[in-house]
Amino acid sequence: MAHTASDTVERIGVVGAGLMGAGIAEVCARAGLDVLVAEAGRDAARAARTRIETSLRRAAGRGKLTADEADAALARLHLTTDLGDFADRDLVVEAVAEREDVKTSVFATLDKVVEREDAVLASNTSSIPVMRLGTATTRADRVIGIHFFNPVPVLPLVELVPSLLTGPATQDRARAFAENRLGKRVVLAADRAGFVVNALLVPYLLAAVRMLESGTASATDIDDGMVQGCAHPLGPLALADLIGLDTVTAIAESLYAEHKEPLYAPPPLLLRMTEAGLLGRKSGRGFYRYGPSGTGVNRGGSSSGVSAVGP
Repeated sequence: MAHTASDTVERIGVVGAGLMGAGIAEVCARAGLDVLVAEAGRDAARAARTRIETSLRRAAGRGKLTADEADAALARLHLTTDLGDFADRDLVVEAVAEREDVKTSVFATLDKVVEREDAVLASNTSSIPVMRLGTATTRADRVIGIHFFNPVPVLPLVELVPSLLTGPATQDRARAFAENRLGKRVVLAADRAGFVVNALLVPYLLAAVRMLESGTASATDIDDGMVQGCAHPLGPLALADLIGLDTVTAIAESLYAEHKEPLYAPPPLLLRMTEAGLLGRKSGRGFYRYGPSGTGVNRGGSSSGVSAVGP
């Protein structure tokens, strides 16, 4: 039987199983795909499997899927520490740290080990130009950005980001994968730093940081203003904590490097907090302090287990 663009993606590779990579692996496994996840070492691989299993069990507990469906998804999930195991993958999503040198190294390796000539090599980058990742390979026409949003199992949006060299067949297969297999809503973005969402979102987050830094208002009042006054589900500083202040900084630096607009430059407070390891929820402290669960923020810092901290 002849294969079409929409039915030839069955074997998925995910490089990196942090917050985003684990979410991507989970939604792929839930969609019935064979998923292979690569992590740097055995301990990290075990932690990744536990992270994904915990999320699946939580989804089952909330009635989002049955216990049998969770078990089936977990059975489709496999871990490795060797990118050489990705030889048979139809589509690989890179989800490592938001650093150009790290990502280009991954793509150079994938170029050598992925054997299928028409395999799609995708990046979950939120700000690095896809062109630079593609030119780290000998198949830039097969490289594309597929940018998911956190939490991946919950948020429906995916930004599809072809570079100037991405072939139309690659774009079609990536769109079919995101829309038809994963059920995501796809928006097409030009290969510019920040794409659509972060090019709009990050200057807003940075403006909130500058407002806090200048003493105009407290973190709680800034966030409550946007939640209660503009019906945002989360205030900008709480959202920055959720994203991770290191990630916000990396995106801001990428935007500023490309556009040289002052509104994209990370404020000194954000830089100092990142340098101090105050990264938000994942570190237990950012613009707010978080309880052991790291959850509960929905309007500034007023929720249980969370308290605002000053600059």
